[in-house]
Amino acid sequence: MNLKRSSFIKLGGATAVGSMAAMLGSCATGASSAPCSCPGWDIEQRIKDLGLVLPVAPKPGIFKPVLVSGNMLYTSGFGPDIPVGVVTDIPNNGTQIIGRVGEALTLEQGKVAARYVGLTMLAIIKEHFGDLNRICRLVKTLGMVNCTPDFIQMPAVVNGFSELMRDIWGEDCGVGVRSSVGMASLPSNIPVEIECIFELKS
Repeated sequence: MNLKRSSFIKLGGATAVGSMAAMLGSCATGASSAPCSCPGWDIEQRIKDLGLVLPVAPKPGIFKPVLVSGNMLYTSGFGPDIPVGVVTDIPNNGTQIIGRVGEALTLEQGKVAARYVGLTMLAIIKEHFGDLNRICRLVKTLGMVNCTPDFIQMPAVVNGFSELMRDIWGEDCGVGVRSSVGMASLPSNIPVEIECIFELKS
């Protein structure tokens, strides 16, 4: 086989080279072939308009909370910190929601915890990176749920985080690819830990 020729794909008489994503634009596919300018609104103002309260960004351990490589921003895994002044009846230790989903927490409480993870992530990005308006879109989410062995609705829990990102960045730019997995335990017995990859505006 001629390997060089096999990298060309015939499409209706036209010859395409490499990934189809390069032909479709970055905002629709997450590819970096063209500058991404979405969404078309002020993210900081959007957060205020939604009435969201961010927690105090927790101090990191021996790791980088966020890291920028090229036009991508990677986050470490974060838990559900409770914003100052917010009172919740979900099990907590005063600063974080704690407990296993399917045991100490219901599915709905786990979903709320995942939303708090999103607020924590925004606070940390602001603290260690700066203006949230520099973020173009959410690319990838990994959601880890501390749950009982018989609990199988991990995606429904992580929806709490995903819905928050969608509300802030919109239906396209706020929704990326995602994995939701169950864990036997998580640090400090938090119910949810989430890490993400974001694309930055050029």
